Amino acid sequence: MSCGRAARPYAAWMLAGVAAITVLRLVWLALQPADLFPDEAQYWVWSQELALGYYSKPPLVAWLIAATTGLFGDSEFAVRLSAPLLHAGAAAFVYGIGARLYDARVGFWSALTYASLPGVSVSAFVISTDAPLLLFWAAALYSFVRARDEDGWAWWLTVGLAAGLGLLAKYAMAYWLLSALGFVLLFPGERRHLRPLLSATGIALVLYSPNFWWNWRNGFVSYLHTRDNAALSGQLFHPGAFIEFVGAQFGVFGPLLFAGLILLTATWRGLAEPRARLLAAFALPTLTMMMIVSLLSRAHANWAAPTYVAATVLVVAWALQCGWRRLLIVSIALHLAAVALLFTGREALAACGLQLPAQYDPLRRVRGWRELGTIVGKELAARPGLTLFADDRELTAALIFYIRPHPLDAVKWKVTSRIQDQWDLANALGKRLGNSFLLVSEHELINEMEPSFATIERLRSIAIPLGPGTSRTYTLYIARDFKGYPPGRT
Repeated sequence: MSCGRAARPYAAWMLAGVAAITVLRLVWLALQPADLFPDEAQYWVWSQELALGYYSKPPLVAWLIAATTGLFGDSEFAVRLSAPLLHAGAAAFVYGIGARLYDARVGFWSALTYASLPGVSVSAFVISTDAPLLLFWAAALYSFVRARDEDGWAWWLTVGLAAGLGLLAKYAMAYWLLSALGFVLLFPGERRHLRPLLSATGIALVLYSPNFWWNWRNGFVSYLHTRDNAALSGQLFHPGAFIEFVGAQFGVFGPLLFAGLILLTATWRGLAEPRARLLAAFALPTLTMMMIVSLLSRAHANWAAPTYVAATVLVVAWALQCGWRRLLIVSIALHLAAVALLFTGREALAACGLQLPAQYDPLRRVRGWRELGTIVGKELAARPGLTLFADDRELTAALIFYIRPHPLDAVKWKVTSRIQDQWDLANALGKRLGNSFLLVSEHELINEMEPSFATIERLRSIAIPLGPGTSRTYTLYIARDFKGYPPGRT
């Protein structure tokens, strides 16, 4: 990284710009009315019983939530607090990558661009595995650049530590290790780094090994879930899903930046320079792999998120070399304006007396959970001796978070004999013979449940409005005297 006087203003401006964006995000998190996504509530439930792994994810996201809620309580703000801070750290590493490979000017614009990416902004407003993954991906790449330049074991050690922590955040960190290995094997001048890279990989695997041990003890459920999530079975070739995924990347990376990445990749001339090749090695393989997955089955838009750590530096450096600094400014402004509209549009329209239809509300999945929890919590408090019971993973997680005091002993109906979520893995319902429950039903599986209970008595329906003309409906029941799952169900 450049250390001369010319670099200092850019480093200071970078810190000021990233800090300003991060403070605005923290203020919004503190003031915003949005409830937790059900997945966020699920991660919070995990954080109440720390472990070395969970059904669908490695443990780091739960550990982070435990740390922030332990300091600041069980508010939505505290649950999400680490997300914007982790992305601020990632932006600092992006600055380091750009400044080290090019100069401080490239580092500054890369960091500011990364911090403003639409995908990063969305990720900074929710707690998920992506925020720690991107931090450690960026830290590992910066350390890799330093280790190659300086041939110092200290930086290779940092590569291993960052990669290991990344694996504890999300299994997609394995793509970073594969990209690094492919890079040093593909280019003859890089092969001298193979031995230290393998040593760093060994350090990463040792750091990650507790989660491997947990998976071994639990039938490798996380790995099987990851395999099933890709859905690489049944009918192959889904061009519609492919088009949808590629189109979504214009939203994740930003329309101008993703168009620039396509143009840069298509011409190949921009990738002939060694620094660009290095960055491409940590961007294009992951993006290409996710595009193939989307064609063969499906892929969520955020699955390609690690691509944009290196791709941001790659596209920014190219744009600055072409004299397109103003285009970067326009792109950053466009990103920030779009995210402001995304997260405040409904409230802004409401202040003007206009109601946004729920089908056009991008935050509709986080609406209504607090209200539902309040209603169900009153029903549960009025019936002491009943345990909370639900028929859906997301519903179970949201209710546990929004009912006070939190009913951490809640159980979920196991739909099949297969383990499909954390509650199936560690569900206590099968051990609650003779117990009675307050059932909150979303899927109306009463006919399936009736043989397992002495009686199931319907209480009432609950309609939670999500916006004009749209609501979610649930039904409350009392399920008495659990007799066990039907034969074949455990």
